[in-house]
Amino acid sequence: MTSPTGAPLPAAKASSAGTASPADVIAHGGGRAVGLWRRKSLRFRLTAVASAVLAVALVVSAYVMITVLGNALLSTIDESIYQRARETVSLADAGRLPDEMTSPDGTLLQVIDGTGRITHTTTGTDRLVPLLDAGDRAAALRRGEARFLDGKPYGIPHMLRVRVLSADRGQTVIAARPFSEVQTSISTAGHLLIIGTPLLLILLAGASWVIIGGTLRPIAALRRGADEITDTARSRRLPVPEARDEVHSLATTLNAMLARLEKAGVRQRALVSDAAHELRSPLASIRLQLEVALGHPEGQDWRETAEGVLEDTMRLSRLAEDLLSLARLDERGGTPARGEPVELDELVAQTVERYGDAVTVRIAGEPGNGPVRVTGDALDLSRVLVNLVDNALRHTSAPVVVELRAEGADAVLTVADDGPGIPEADRERVFDRFTRLDSARSRDEGGAGLGLAIVRETVHAHGGAVHLEDASPGLRAVVRLPLS
Repeated sequence: MTSPTGAPLPAAKASSAGTASPADVIAHGGGRAVGLWRRKSLRFRLTAVASAVLAVALVVSAYVMITVLGNALLSTIDESIYQRARETVSLADAGRLPDEMTSPDGTLLQVIDGTGRITHTTTGTDRLVPLLDAGDRAAALRRGEARFLDGKPYGIPHMLRVRVLSADRGQTVIAARPFSEVQTSISTAGHLLIIGTPLLLILLAGASWVIIGGTLRPIAALRRGADEITDTARSRRLPVPEARDEVHSLATTLNAMLARLEKAGVRQRALVSDAAHELRSPLASIRLQLEVALGHPEGQDWRETAEGVLEDTMRLSRLAEDLLSLARLDERGGTPARGEPVELDELVAQTVERYGDAVTVRIAGEPGNGPVRVTGDALDLSRVLVNLVDNALRHTSAPVVVELRAEGADAVLTVADDGPGIPEADRERVFDRFTRLDSARSRDEGGAGLGLAIVRETVHAHGGAVHLEDASPGLRAVVRLPLS
């Protein structure tokens, strides 16, 4: 409704706004049905879908079976009445028709002469009225196939299947057979299907429910196993089914993931424990020096105290930097921070320049005097070289030798010293975090044992490898990185 000015009345506007369209109602109902379906268990949904597919298959199969059965029985009747009519035509042509014709299979026969008079019939068949009049007989002869005929007008309480054949001297043979036996067979089969199909569907649905439940049982075992794993559990694994199927693969993959997480957790706890142990020593030293200085200020050399505290502070700073580097490497998951072209010959020259005469550099570029170029992060690669050189300088009496060359598809960087070396049995162990050999455990001679660990993880992140070998005398660190 509108006001005299033509503006819509508020009530009408409110009524229009509060009316939901049929499309909205259908969409809302459909969304509720979808939500209800999704809240059902996987076992229920799989069983429901399987049952629906089985129901469609059974209904289609029943329809096809009834259709095929009906067509087969119809063809049988048509063939039977045709053969009986063909025999009667042969007898009529030969003039040997008996006065009382018989039909052992129940086929009704009428022989009609050219004037339309019935001359011969089987017992029980009308002798006065033909089953088909002249026009129908002519049409049936033209079609050359059987047809249906209602037998009630002729005193036959059944539907008939009728075939007409022509004989000599204008005679016509009509053969008919009740269709009730076919109808009975089809009706019996239909009743059996109506009763048996739901029972079969229920049986198959129950079998599907049991089979799907058995299939999902290993998944339920995985869920229960996962529920039993807590943050305090150690070496817990999910149950692996015996069948070599997708669930077995899933359980194996999840157990491998748990093993990696457990290994990472052990590694993290070891890192925290070792870091706390390494931090305790410089902090205790700083505390002791400050307590002594404050307790005996009159006889304290404050400059010496400040130098000692500064040294321990620098040690803490180096440890913090190393821990931060390891944390970043772990966070990146074994990949470099950047993937930029890095010219190693320039990087090596710039890095060792700070060491002066303590380091000797030998660089051999790629064939054709091209630069030795790799892909990665220049800062991380520079830290690798710094850690190796610093480690070598702590154990050498002669200048450290740094060599860079291209060898096949790799760039080979070596750092050699003439120190006491490392026993072959310990050359892999020194790459572990917080690992220091007995000769390097003094506070004055080394760090916290993280330098070589950072080297290996950084090189691995760049797709390379690192190892230690005998330099005779001394030790040589060999780093291999793939060339760009």
